[in-house]
Amino acid sequence: MTTGSLDSVACVDPEECVKVCGAEVGCSNIAFPKLVIELMPSGLRGLMIAVMMAALMSSLTSIFNSSSTLFTIDIWKKYRKNASERELLLVGRIVTVILVVISVVWIPILQSANSGQLFVYIQSVTSYLAPPVTAVFVLAVFWKRTNESGAFWGLMVGLVIGLTRMILEFIYPPPRCGVFDPRPSVLRSVHYLHFAIILCALTAGVAVVVSLLTEPPTEAQMKNLTWWTLSVEKATPEIQLQKVSTMNVPSERRKNSLEPEAQDQCSLTSLFCNTQPQPEETPKPRPVHSTYENPFWSRFCCVNAIILMCINIFFYAYFA
Repeated sequence: MTTGSLDSVACVDPEECVKVCGAEVGCSNIAFPKLVIELMPSGLRGLMIAVMMAALMSSLTSIFNSSSTLFTIDIWKKYRKNASERELLLVGRIVTVILVVISVVWIPILQSANSGQLFVYIQSVTSYLAPPVTAVFVLAVFWKRTNESGAFWGLMVGLVIGLTRMILEFIYPPPRCGVFDPRPSVLRSVHYLHFAIILCALTAGVAVVVSLLTEPPTEAQMKNLTWWTLSVEKATPEIQLQKVSTMNVPSERRKNSLEPEAQDQCSLTSLFCNTQPQPEETPKPRPVHSTYENPFWSRFCCVNAIILMCINIFFYAYFA
C-alpha cells in the first residue's frame, strides 16, 4: 500500500500524473490525504479528518467574519452613519454570503494557477501580498523617522507591484518540465520567493524616501510606539477624581432646611433631643496604582521576534 501511494504521489510522467490526479506537473496535492486515508488506522483516521475539518472551518469563519466586519464598519457605516444595529447585522450577513459565492467561483481559477499545486499557490500569493506589510511594520518599529506618508505610499507601491506579478502568474501559467517556457523574463527568471525579498526591499526603499521628503512625526506621536522611544521613566499616576454625591455636598443647605423642623419636634423634649448635625464621614480615597510597566519584557519579546524573523528570512531565501 505504501509503495502504491508513493508511486501515485511521486509520478514523473505527465500522462501518468493526469491519470492519477488530473495535473501534469505533479500530484503533491493528494499526498497528505493519501497518507491519512490509506496509512492511518481507523481511529486515528477519523480523528485526523475531524482536525482537518475543524481547522478549515476555523480559518474560513475567521476570514469571512473579519472581511464582513471591515466592510460593515469601515465602509458601510461611513456612508450610513445613522444605520441601526439590525441594518449593520443584515449587511454583514449579505457580505458573508457574497464572499462565499466568490470563494466558490474562485476554485477553477485556483486550479488553473500554478498548475493546480495548492501549496505553491498559497506561498506565491503570500509572497506577493505580505512583503509590503512586513517592510512597513519593521520600519515603523525600528526607525523613528517613518511617518504616515511613507508607510502609505510604501504599502501602495508594494501592493500594486505584488498584484501585477500575481495577475501575470494567472495569465502565464508555468509549463511542465521539459517544455520551453515562453513566459516573460520577470516570471521565468525570478522565483516568487526571490521576488518576495525584492518586493520587501523595494517597499522599504519607497517608505524611506517618502518619509525623508515629508514632515517627521513628533515626539508625542512616537512615545512608547517604537523600539527607541519606549519610556523608561515611571509614569506619573493620575489623580483619581472622587465621585461627588448629592447626599454629601449641600451640607449647609441640609442644615438650614432641617433646623425649623427639628425645633418643632424637639420643643417639648429638648432635654432628650440634639439638633446638632452629626459629622459626616468622608469616603476614603482608593489607593492609586502606578501604570508603570517594566520595558524588559517588551524588549525581550522584540528580540525574540527579530530572531524568529531572521530565521524565517534565512529559510525563505535558502529553500527558494
